[in-house]
Amino acid sequence: MSAVGALARGGVSDLLDNPDRETELLTGIARRALDRAASRGADQAEVSVSSSLNREAGVRLGEVEVLEEARDRGVRITVYRGGCSGSASTGDLRPEVIDETVDRALAIARHTQRDPAAGLAEAELMAGDLPDLDLWHPLDLDMDELIARARDIEAAGRAADPRISNSEGASVSAEAAISLYGNSHGFMGCNRGTRYSQSCILIAADEAGMQRDYDWDSRRRFDQLALPAVTGEEAARRTLRRLGARRVPTGKVPVLFVPEVSRGLIGHLIAAVSGGQLYRRASYLLDAVGSRVLPEWASLIESPRQPGGPASSSFDADGVATRESALVADGELLRYVLSSYSARRLGLTTTANAGGVRNLRFSGGRHGYDELVREMGRGLIVTELMGQGINLVTGDYSRGAAGFWVENGEIAWPVEEITIAGHLRQMLGELRAAGIDHDERHSIQVPSLLVDEMMVAGQSD
Repeated sequence: MSAVGALARGGVSDLLDNPDRETELLTGIARRALDRAASRGADQAEVSVSSSLNREAGVRLGEVEVLEEARDRGVRITVYRGGCSGSASTGDLRPEVIDETVDRALAIARHTQRDPAAGLAEAELMAGDLPDLDLWHPLDLDMDELIARARDIEAAGRAADPRISNSEGASVSAEAAISLYGNSHGFMGCNRGTRYSQSCILIAADEAGMQRDYDWDSRRRFDQLALPAVTGEEAARRTLRRLGARRVPTGKVPVLFVPEVSRGLIGHLIAAVSGGQLYRRASYLLDAVGSRVLPEWASLIESPRQPGGPASSSFDADGVATRESALVADGELLRYVLSSYSARRLGLTTTANAGGVRNLRFSGGRHGYDELVREMGRGLIVTELMGQGINLVTGDYSRGAAGFWVENGEIAWPVEEITIAGHLRQMLGELRAAGIDHDERHSIQVPSLLVDEMMVAGQSD
């Protein structure tokens, strides 16, 4: 083993060697914190304890540019007393420091305003069934292995075409984490998860100028990652197709969002029906339950206990049991996205979404990508978005974009330096069609979406 490999392995703890022992340590810390809070007068308390190991190697033009290993442990305690709450955290897990952290949280609670909505979720909602969701696949990969894979990825991309003139590098990372949540109801739940990722960013040049693009992959299991050559060559293909980009005529046309960006559209819908936006009266979808937010052929189904899923968990950040549930069915919004706190603020019941949605999947698409391009006839394919021009209060949407112009159902040329604009309720409610090409690497899994019409601002005729 090389020196760098030996150095990388030197700090490995029980997280990889003995996760059961690491979990036992975290459990003991959580129980100490909860016992301390109770003995000091807290009405209720909750604690989150985590332990993680992350390694990353990055190369550029074959040379190592990044070598990082982060080994973290931390605890956060929240106490409730008399309707007031206080939180404190630390990365020092010595018993005396845990006690001091609990005492700081209690001191903070003495100075906060009473909030009737504060407190733990109801005890009867706590998760009782904690199945193995196939999220833990640890490998003790050393830095030499990560470096070699990153070099292979970049080399494959650079060798794909003479027009690949430069590189912003390739990187590979491996992460393992154990997180535990407990509260004074007696609930104690643990999640173990691994994630392996890789990416490559390349630059291509021709007589018209330079363009950049990338590809990446992320999986729970290392052996399920795309082969290095696949990621490198796909990064090259994506970069080369952008050469010769230009602007497009200004006007209203259909717009096809590919999965990498269509996920953001559904993300805006989720944000608009999330508790924080709703109880602040800051959403264009206030009081929208029972109304149509997607076409009748479309649904959004949440499957938080999906084995091996990117965001799977049997309990949410409040300890509430998760379950499969429709957010939207046949175009109709059935519920909001609520934690126990936001639910109380709204006079509703938690939907087990403290911490967000988990494995939410768009269903109802029936078309392949090429079919959608033909369906739009003349319009814009969006592959990249820039800027933050989204107003969730009004639903107004305006973003910088890049992608491809379509004529007669075929891609005509690459596009850059344009702006697209519309209204989210109309864009999503009047979707013309959807694909079957879901991007399954995220907690929100969406295929290509064809929006019936948007304003595209490019060159003036």
